[in-house]
Amino acid sequence: MPCFLCLFLLLAAAAAGSPSRAAPVSPAVAAEFVRQSCRSTSFPRACERSLMPRAPAVGRSPRRLAHAALAVAADAARNSSAYIGPPKGGGAMRDCAETARDAADLLRQAAAELGGRMGRASSPRFAWRLSNAQTWASAALTDADTCLDSLATYSSSAPRDDVKRRVVAVEQAASNALALVNRLQPPRRRHQMLS
Repeated sequence: MPCFLCLFLLLAAAAAGSPSRAAPVSPAVAAEFVRQSCRSTSFPRACERSLMPRAPAVGRSPRRLAHAALAVAADAARNSSAYIGPPKGGGAMRDCAETARDAADLLRQAAAELGGRMGRASSPRFAWRLSNAQTWASAALTDADTCLDSLATYSSSAPRDDVKRRVVAVEQAASNALALVNRLQPPRRRHQMLS
């Protein structure tokens, strides 16, 4: 019987220390956390607009916020690719559709990497998974830039402008997501990267 009690206490302590079991925060606190976090991004208004609906699920977790931002960016890239559709022939629209599709895949991979068990911030597993997410989010941002460069060569302005608006939204979402992912960097390593 005493061993059963010890086991129960160990399990209870482990559950209490688990980040997924964090105490819920009020909606106002979660919204303020999103607002403050978005201020450090390049496109704070777009960041707030897209992430505020996810604030209750994010709470005050920087990792959940970065994960949500990656998911939002992946959705924007997928929607952009679907809007362009399979363009007939070749050229700029085809290139743009391919890079938007690639960006969506990369952002989904990055979100999956942050959604898994990462371990402690000082662990090699955390560093590896964070590095993967940073690499894929950065590559997705490059894809969005490449798509915009392709569109600059497209002759017809009406479809180009519609597609450009969507790709700019992808670019902003990917940039914001990358900024929030980069904030997960442990302070010591972040300092080493800056020096």
